[in-house]
Amino acid sequence: MRESSGNCGKCGICLSVCPVYKVLKEEQASPRARVQLIRAFEDKRLDSSPLLKELIAKCLMCGTCAATCPSGVDHYSAFMEMRSRLIDDHGDRFEIRGLVYLLAREGRLRTAMGMARLGQGVLPDRLAARFKLGKIAVDRFPKLNSKPLRKTVPQEIDPAGDGPERGTVLYFTGCASNYIYAETGEAVVGLLSRLGYRVIIPPEQTCCSVPMLYHGGVEQALTNIERNIDAFYREDIEAVIVDCPTCGSALKHEFSAMMKRFDKGEAIQEKAAVIAEKTIDVMSFVYRHLAEMRFSGQAPETADGAVSYHLPCHLKNSFVSAERVLAEIEEIDYVATGDVAECCGGGGTFFYEYPEVAEKIAGSKIDNVRRTGAKIWLTDCPVCRINLSARLEPTDEITMMHPARYLLARLVDVVVDGN
Repeated sequence: MRESSGNCGKCGICLSVCPVYKVLKEEQASPRARVQLIRAFEDKRLDSSPLLKELIAKCLMCGTCAATCPSGVDHYSAFMEMRSRLIDDHGDRFEIRGLVYLLAREGRLRTAMGMARLGQGVLPDRLAARFKLGKIAVDRFPKLNSKPLRKTVPQEIDPAGDGPERGTVLYFTGCASNYIYAETGEAVVGLLSRLGYRVIIPPEQTCCSVPMLYHGGVEQALTNIERNIDAFYREDIEAVIVDCPTCGSALKHEFSAMMKRFDKGEAIQEKAAVIAEKTIDVMSFVYRHLAEMRFSGQAPETADGAVSYHLPCHLKNSFVSAERVLAEIEEIDYVATGDVAECCGGGGTFFYEYPEVAEKIAGSKIDNVRRTGAKIWLTDCPVCRINLSARLEPTDEITMMHPARYLLARLVDVVVDGN
């Protein structure tokens, strides 16, 4: 069990892994400093202020400091709770409040994404290139799905092939696959069905809640969490599959933590615990079955050339990374970067709120992947993908995609028990 901020020994190990501190080189930007600020606030030696809010918020919430802390300090939870308290005191930016408002109701989000898609179609190219979110031009953002993924695929997908049905899994699509990267969701369904699984996509699912928790929307997050628990609690399924590491972290950690923190009752806490136990990233699930999968040595055009990988922060602390999968497939020309596990600077809305810091972090990642000569760059996290792909130059000729899409393109057959 991880300890509260009071257990911090100020050793400074967290400074060596904090991506924001590495760029700014300022003590006040370190996890250690934030812990001490929170401690001073709790001891009433420090008042709530806009400056305190800024110092606590300038964090990517990657969780690496907590994962490496020798004293077991739970920086992640402490920072999240403190952000919420300070937003209650001092408010938040209008556009961030708007994001929380949209994510709180699936109908609102669906309407907003539909309007945004229409806007992408009518906005003149010259304006799309000039108008920026953070330091990223609007025309560099991905085109939204013509229809939400969950409107284009069946709620229940039969296993593919002639083999026996192996079991049933539930698929948490997340907001990104549903509204932005439909090809990721289609690839996840394709892989799971090729492996012999029946895939069920609960229609009642909604945002995982993490973006709201980062920005003070605790009540809204609680509503979404309870709705998702009702949608995904089934004892007769083998797994709850996620393709987004942040969503996976929410289902595996935040659902149970929030139900306990707000004392929602034993029944729903038990359901959250069952969901947490069964939640698994799609690449971790693939890794379980990797010995059964046969891949082509000749890549299709969509997956041609050497491939590299960026490991998202929430994935490295919770699941088996796709890097392990790629490294074990002989037919794939995988080339690793030296900073494969370093944060990309996306961090939800961090790339928008702190564009200079995000640009420096992402720039280093891009320089390193260029050196590999890879033409395919994989990552599981949709925000990492947006943040990195938008900063690539057209001359790079590097295509980014989710590992699920890449593996499905290379998959030839699934062989079970020698058949």
